[in-house]
Amino acid sequence: MTNIPYIPESAPFTPEQRAWLNGFLAGLFSNANASPGTAPMPQLNAAPAKPAEPLAILFGSQTGTAEGLAKKLAKEAEQRGFAPKILALNDHEQANLAGGGKAVIISSTWGDGEPPDNAVNFWSWLSADSAPKLEGLNYAVLGLGDKNYSDFCGASKKFDERLESLGAKRLAPRGECDVDYEEPAAAWIDGLWDKLSSGNGAPASGPAGSNGATKRAGSETGAPEINGKALPAYGKSNPFPAKLLKNVLLNKPGSSKEVRHYEIALNGSGLTYEAGDALGVMPVNCHELVDDVIEALKANPDENVKIGDNIVSLREALTHQFDVTKPSQELMSAVAKAAPQSELAALLAADKKEELKKWLWGRHVIDLLHLLPVPMPANEFVTLLKKLAPRLYSISSSPKAHPDEVHLTVSAVRYEIHGRLRKGVASTFLADRVGDANYVKVYVQPSHGFKPPVNGDTPMIMVGPGTGIAPFRAFLEERLATGAKGKNWLFFGDQTRASDFLYEEQLTGWQKDRFLTRLDLAFSRDQQEKIYVQNRMLENGAELWSWLEGGAHFYVCGDASRMAKDVDAALHSIIEKHGGKSADEAKAYVAKLKSNKRYQRDVY
Repeated sequence: MTNIPYIPESAPFTPEQRAWLNGFLAGLFSNANASPGTAPMPQLNAAPAKPAEPLAILFGSQTGTAEGLAKKLAKEAEQRGFAPKILALNDHEQANLAGGGKAVIISSTWGDGEPPDNAVNFWSWLSADSAPKLEGLNYAVLGLGDKNYSDFCGASKKFDERLESLGAKRLAPRGECDVDYEEPAAAWIDGLWDKLSSGNGAPASGPAGSNGATKRAGSETGAPEINGKALPAYGKSNPFPAKLLKNVLLNKPGSSKEVRHYEIALNGSGLTYEAGDALGVMPVNCHELVDDVIEALKANPDENVKIGDNIVSLREALTHQFDVTKPSQELMSAVAKAAPQSELAALLAADKKEELKKWLWGRHVIDLLHLLPVPMPANEFVTLLKKLAPRLYSISSSPKAHPDEVHLTVSAVRYEIHGRLRKGVASTFLADRVGDANYVKVYVQPSHGFKPPVNGDTPMIMVGPGTGIAPFRAFLEERLATGAKGKNWLFFGDQTRASDFLYEEQLTGWQKDRFLTRLDLAFSRDQQEKIYVQNRMLENGAELWSWLEGGAHFYVCGDASRMAKDVDAALHSIIEKHGGKSADEAKAYVAKLKSNKRYQRDVY
């Protein structure tokens, strides 16, 4: 190896000249010694690049929205000179928050102000008396929520306040996004970069060619181009108009329920999905309800209303653009102001939240309009409505079993209260109104976590009563199509076996073929004492514990407020009793199942 000369300190040059010459000679000799065809070595006189500053981006996500935002944030952070690391909040130990640095948390809220499943362990750690001081941490929190719930963005509020109480420094005010989150989330992220970059040498401007603004959701589609123009890719911002192939009632005569099986064509859409994903459905409002709202306004259905920069008819706006079921906070405030003697007005006080929640149950926008002494102008009315949001449904098919199709299992919501028949917006759209045009606008929402085991030999325990069967039908079809050899155990339940055994022929056929290793059923009204899936779990606790110890993954799908909580309590009880563990040890065991992604939930 040739020695590289350098300029001694005794040479008649200034320190700057000597450094430059040393670098020049080093680069010259390194390039001379390089093998033919190899790229020249960088010159040593160039200023060393500053190492990218670490940035922890942690997400709490139940349906994948927060995780998707975290990935977009990480992509731009890398372009801006950071070294981002994306983690689920439950994996916070890898971020070493106690060691200081910078972190951005993006989290949804689940249930009554609770963190999503992949943030539960994080909150247990953060809220504990033993939580470390975090004086060296600089952080920002973005919350995703739904203003229809009383504790809007409750989980992110808890995270934000607790981090501050532990000494962490808030870089920016907490962001809060409603269901229509894309624009406010992008605006919050745009305002975050200067705060993150200040004082650390990272560039404050945006990546080259981006004018410093975060790209909005849906702008990076990877769509093909024709004549230099990108064709619109199908996704949430541009749902695919899919043909409805089948609409089949699953319940038999005598049932009090209306659960339907839908088969939807995806050919030509470019949309792909995996078992465990959800399908976003863009609904259309009930025509009769729209007519009643227009009548309550004493308005002309063809009169024009302004929506942003667009002008459409009132009927079009109320049919396709706005939610005419759940009242917004803005509408409630406006009605209370116009009708101060109404029962609603008395319930808007801060200490009446629970009473308001009870009063609102079963009431729609039209019920508030009937409280007004005089009709509200149509143009004012539409500004007080929430946008009509897509609904997410767990996919009940495997693409390997049904190429170019996606299946759904949906319960149609219909009930009568306060003198009116009420209908679920999307569920009755699918049941009754898709046939009007024979298509439904859809997109795929990846689950990012709720998936069958990667290893087909891994046992699965699935708890899915009612429509909670949907993703497990997909899981089982996937395993059958791939030839997976792992054992499969399903707990299914509903009201009566004769009328409510969803997919009975398929499930019992799989059981007969021994593909479904165990099928435990709980039909609550087939005997005097009500029996639920959690009861069947407890009855078979010893074997369930054996499966867990054998590496089984445990899945739950269905109602979050009651069933999922009861199933979780039963799981803890089984671990205590059959695992010989204390309550705290069982809690730690379950926490480890979750952190290892062996306990996953799709609850709503």
